[in-house]
Amino acid sequence: MKLITYNVNGIRAAFTKDFLGWLSTADPDIICIQESKAGNDQIDIESLEKLGYHSYWHSAIRKGYSGVGIASKTKPLHVEYGCGIESYDNEGRIIRADFDGYSVISVYVPSASNIERLGFKMQFCHDFLEYIKNLKKTIPHLIISGDFNICHQAIDIHDPVRLKNVSGFLPMEREWMTNFIEECELIDSFRFFNNEPDHYTWWSYRQNSRAKNKGWRLDYNFTSYSLKDKLSRAVILKEAAHSDHCPALVELNV
Repeated sequence: MKLITYNVNGIRAAFTKDFLGWLSTADPDIICIQESKAGNDQIDIESLEKLGYHSYWHSAIRKGYSGVGIASKTKPLHVEYGCGIESYDNEGRIIRADFDGYSVISVYVPSASNIERLGFKMQFCHDFLEYIKNLKKTIPHLIISGDFNICHQAIDIHDPVRLKNVSGFLPMEREWMTNFIEECELIDSFRFFNNEPDHYTWWSYRQNSRAKNKGWRLDYNFTSYSLKDKLSRAVILKEAAHSDHCPALVELNV
């Protein structure tokens, strides 16, 4: 099973950049989308259906903002929209699809590029950790994919010294991610296979950052530790250029 997570920074804009052609070639079984920035009535669901995907979208109340989705070749047994906390669900940040033997979550953790949102981001992180811990009691085999807006380790960011006081690499954010992985018994699938530097999933549009590979690894495919023996591959697809992010892929034998 091949799964891709991708913050598309606007699904309608991505469609104008041959997103569908790329998706047809990449051919994932499941794709988790973040920052769709569109209402359900604004997404070309029919074109996804023509490629063989059942797609489900959880949009923000605010137009052109946030939003997550899951598209799958196998129809899920159940789809859960949101996590039951109104302030997060109003922003379209979590969607879950349940399949036979495992569940997939697409999540878009709030950004705190506006530092006034840091408190909201950290509260979301705290609540999301508790949500996953509780969920694992009934659904132990989870794949949690999305844009976490956090670089976990120094290896995950191009300039860890200069950026240590910037949101996305703050000590409290990094500590939360360590706790999230440990308490929820998760595997960072990319780092399970690759401990080399210079692998990123987001680059600023400024200062030619992508060409210079001055990036941040913000996008993850976490899996339950129980799926460890089923992991077969995890890579970053940096050639895809529909967004300021690029996709991250994980393959499992499930």
